[in-house]
Amino acid sequence: MNLKLLYNRYLVAIYFFIGYIVLSTIVRTILATMSIDKLELSIYSVFKIFGKGFIFDIAVGLSFLFIYIVYLTLLPSSWIGKKIDIITNYSILSLSFFVVLFSFFAEFPFWDEFNTRFNFIAVDYLIYTYEVIENINQSYPLPIIILVLLSCILIIFYLLNKNEIFKTAFSSKPKFSNRIAILFVYLLLVVSLFSILDNKKAEWSSNTYENELSKNGVFSFFAAFRSNELDYDLFYPKLDKKLAYKIVKSNLLASDENFSSTNYDDISRYIYGTKEVKPNIILICIESFSADYLKEFGNSENLTTNVNQLANEGVFFKNMYATGTRTVRGMEALTLCVPPTPGNSIVRRQSNNSLFSIATVLKQKGYQLDFIYGGDGYFDNMNTFFGGQGFNIIDRDRGNPLSDEISTTRTTIPDSEVTFENAWGICDEDIYKQSLKKADLESNSNQPFFQFIMTTSNHKPYSFPNNKIDLKQGTREAAVKYTDFALGQFIKQAKTKKWFSNTVFVIVADHCASSAGKWEINVDKHHIPAIIYNLNTKNQKIDKLVSQIDLIPTLFGYFNWNYTSSFFGKDISKMKTSDERAFLGNYRTLGLLEGTTFTEINDRKKVNQYQWNSNNKTLELQHFRNNSLKNKTISYYQIASERFKNGKMKVKLIN
Repeated sequence: MNLKLLYNRYLVAIYFFIGYIVLSTIVRTILATMSIDKLELSIYSVFKIFGKGFIFDIAVGLSFLFIYIVYLTLLPSSWIGKKIDIITNYSILSLSFFVVLFSFFAEFPFWDEFNTRFNFIAVDYLIYTYEVIENINQSYPLPIIILVLLSCILIIFYLLNKNEIFKTAFSSKPKFSNRIAILFVYLLLVVSLFSILDNKKAEWSSNTYENELSKNGVFSFFAAFRSNELDYDLFYPKLDKKLAYKIVKSNLLASDENFSSTNYDDISRYIYGTKEVKPNIILICIESFSADYLKEFGNSENLTTNVNQLANEGVFFKNMYATGTRTVRGMEALTLCVPPTPGNSIVRRQSNNSLFSIATVLKQKGYQLDFIYGGDGYFDNMNTFFGGQGFNIIDRDRGNPLSDEISTTRTTIPDSEVTFENAWGICDEDIYKQSLKKADLESNSNQPFFQFIMTTSNHKPYSFPNNKIDLKQGTREAAVKYTDFALGQFIKQAKTKKWFSNTVFVIVADHCASSAGKWEINVDKHHIPAIIYNLNTKNQKIDKLVSQIDLIPTLFGYFNWNYTSSFFGKDISKMKTSDERAFLGNYRTLGLLEGTTFTEINDRKKVNQYQWNSNNKTLELQHFRNNSLKNKTISYYQIASERFKNGKMKVKLIN
């Protein structure tokens, strides 16, 4: 075996691999520098971060070479150095360099926004190409980025040619049998590495940032792609099913309620009300609207004057927590009133039509249902989900045929009614105009109406119509102030309508602006505002610790509705101190906050408990476990997952 000939033929691949390892280390170093204040650095942690990261980088670097190595091996010797060999080499390497460099560049804005390597969000974003490309184009100078990437590729080729690396590779013709041996060794190494590597093995620290830095972005991306849904039974701690149901049911039942059957796995219960009222309902779900933007929670930037006023005039829930970190989690919590199950939101799952939801109750009460969204509701499966629960859809049709596959009517927002639009959808003022238009039409019927409005303006690239507020576009603070401005204008216009006096407004965030932090779940980054406005009751500020899933059952309670509920959410007005709790989760880690104890379960079947200090917003790991809270946490998530998986959340929609 002529090793020199083999070495020379594969010389470009060797340089590619070395370059990938060097760049991966540089990226890891820069990301660590960006989050230096969040790390608990020591010689040991640095060794673990870069040591584990190095192994993942080797695996990914080798995998990027797969097509190139196969080509170098199988090309007949007589073709080596010919024009076809040169063209194919440059083509494969150009594509490989572009993908590698783009993935490196993409890691920085992703880390800046989410403080993680690529995860489920990146997978979702890849699926929704239009929104992502437009968002990148509007947030960053995309032509310049592409030009920089292409320039980098040209520089790489220049250096390889200057050092005669290509010339050496094109003039070396090792025996085919020797090249097959190299391919065998290469495949053996790749298969071996990927058989032992798992993204979980990078999670060695209690500090989330250090775990994420130990990973490789591309490896994390494909790990997320493979595990888009997590089977609770396989990955999470469990109790005996009957015991778990018993714990959940004992916590769900209020003093004046009764279960509708004696079956151990039936959580439906009768909610008794008298003197029912059926006002119109407009639910406004505001994108990425953290509680700490409000004056009530110490913000002095004067960003939310309208929300502050509504909070003072309505029922203001001061201690409510979002169930998740993405819009689809907020939608899930507000419509299904269920704790977050592991993996993707139910909004994005298969077989999620005809579930017991707020639509079930609203239809029983005779409401017209509308889902109003400023983008294309194909994104995140919104149209399919809301259509599957019986909502009529009002959105922007961007030509995706899958958007039309819904079971109810769909109305497209025409261009003539749009004054401003970015990658995610029309501005908040335009979406509120659609709400007013629809309310005017439906208020003339004998049926009350329910609207679920999903706003988009408070989202990167943080762009909105000019001359509306006194802050420049492009920052989160400016987007928040515009969002507040648009809401204030909407309420002002609604007050001029004949239907206003008989309409209740529910204003709530889908999730916080940022959920990243030192811990797997950062409790403070789930704190959201929620307001019920124009309710026929005195103004209130409610301090109870509650969940996003409790908001709509509480609204129904204010209306004195008599109905059968299968919600996990409860009427806050009926809650005793012992009932207060909040469900928090991300894709893999789930938790229950009760009092100052936060109980966390994860997909390694581990249970951790922390002491939550709301003053300095820190969690302190507890060594002595509260078994009652541990069992309650496991039970809620186990039963929520079991009910969806086994079709127990399904109902027949009442039309």
